[in-house]
Amino acid sequence: MSIKDKTIIITGASKGIGKSLALLLAKKGANLSLIARSEIELLSLKAEIEVIGTKAEIFVGSVSDEEFVKSTIVTTLEVFGKIDGLINNAGFGIFKQASEISTSDWDSIYDTNVKGTFLFCRETIPHMKQAGGGHIINVASDVAKRVFDGGSLYCSSKYAQDAFSMALRKEVRKDSIKVSVVYSGLVDTYFHSREEGDPHQADYLTSQNMADVITYILEAPKHVVIDELMIHPISQEY
Repeated sequence: MSIKDKTIIITGASKGIGKSLALLLAKKGANLSLIARSEIELLSLKAEIEVIGTKAEIFVGSVSDEEFVKSTIVTTLEVFGKIDGLINNAGFGIFKQASEISTSDWDSIYDTNVKGTFLFCRETIPHMKQAGGGHIINVASDVAKRVFDGGSLYCSSKYAQDAFSMALRKEVRKDSIKVSVVYSGLVDTYFHSREEGDPHQADYLTSQNMADVITYILEAPKHVVIDELMIHPISQEY
């Protein structure tokens, strides 16, 4: 299905997977609403997209801020008139032993990884229903299916995001709204302690690999939904 002239929201859009995806979708003719915390990075991305020749609106704020999310959806509809796709990509990790996790650690992870996904879905779905369909893609992690020592906080947040996505898929399928989840392994992005491009991460997936996969899901025929897609670098044992 062509992405040209579709309106797509991307959270966590200022760098990494979100930025690569935004640039790829712009090249395919999509109109974009881009959400992140960094205004400088979003302005730079917007300028790149405008050079490509498509339109982007930027929104600076937290995905866990309910009023910010609501205003983002309202403005997106005012500017573009519709919402065809939502990519919940914002997320981060804190890795500690459970006894060392602070309450603020817990709240910040769940606010971004779980609450942010919920808020954008909740505010977008009514408009997709009214339009007769849409596509939500939640970028999770392979740790939504497995756990590791030191990952109790991050893994549990991704399990929660995944469970929400699976239940949501059953709720909205009858409304022709697709819900897809991407479970990625190691990706060479700012997410890790090392900088993107560090030689230690040379065998990881790239942001462009992830953008290609998400775009593949978006471009599936109208009657096809890719419910789940697990992706790893071949060097990573799952």
